[in-house]
Amino acid sequence: MHLTPSYNGDAQGMSGKILVVDDDMVSRAAVCQMLREEGFVVTEAVDGTTALEQFSKDPPDLVLLDVIMPEPNGFEVCQRLKDDPETRLTPVVLLTGLESTGDRVQGIEAGADEFLSKPVESVELMARVRSLLNLKRFTDDLERAENVILALASAIEARDPLTEGHCQRLSDYSSRLAERIGLGPEDVDACRIGGVVHDVGKIIIPDAVLMKPAKLTEDEWVIMKQHTTRGEEICKGLKSFKNVLPIIRHHHEKRDGSGYPDGLSGDDVPMNARVLQVVDVFDALRAERPYKKGFSVEKTFSILREEVEKGWWDPDITEQFMAMIEEETAA
Repeated sequence: MHLTPSYNGDAQGMSGKILVVDDDMVSRAAVCQMLREEGFVVTEAVDGTTALEQFSKDPPDLVLLDVIMPEPNGFEVCQRLKDDPETRLTPVVLLTGLESTGDRVQGIEAGADEFLSKPVESVELMARVRSLLNLKRFTDDLERAENVILALASAIEARDPLTEGHCQRLSDYSSRLAERIGLGPEDVDACRIGGVVHDVGKIIIPDAVLMKPAKLTEDEWVIMKQHTTRGEEICKGLKSFKNVLPIIRHHHEKRDGSGYPDGLSGDDVPMNARVLQVVDVFDALRAERPYKKGFSVEKTFSILREEVEKGWWDPDITEQFMAMIEEETAA
């Protein structure tokens, strides 16, 4: 369940829910009054623990957070909100009387979106609040668009009951593998999303082709291979999918150049796509189908190694993935 709140309002008649957190009753009351006079819905919290509890129960559109409070202080509350994927897009403004560069750096490192010096001036407060709520509107629109794509991918998977759970397993495997081999947070997140949406282009593939139990004809295979490029076309408007698009387009490439759609070879195959390739093949081999039983882990590893020898998959990534599965099986 996503805790990202919905935003109501536009750039002119702007409204929204704002959580004000300050253990100083006088300062808190002054800020709350300014906001309520401008038509915002305001909730209050007197310390960090209460703020986190209220956020969880009724997520706001923006948080105004005093820095100097009983534990956890404002820096720690901000850090927790920004570390959580479900709350990190909510803007956080730190209210502080601290002026040192070190305090500002600590706030930036905690993920704060803005700073306001206490005592807060009404004009500056409203300008910052409106600016951040306007940004929040766009991020909410982006999240809704992403959710539509994810829902579409789930609907495609549901067309074939035999693939139930496949995308979620790939999402889990590939994100953990990406983290294991040292990819950065953006690529780990791309692998997580890519596991779900990599086959979104199959929405254009007729059921007669997609679920055909027999071998595809040459013409049917041409149709099937279009799902990579069509999937990229569906998702290319989402800037947040920048690192996901190579997965969608290239997850059927092979290191020897015999894959599709572009016949890429070697390290020209994008790293994120190489990660998904390995877990996709593993999951497919392990799955039971009407025409075959699921292979054991040992047999699946043997096939993967044979395909690495053929020049299909990245050998280092494949070995890392097999080591990951072995470690989890032994645990």
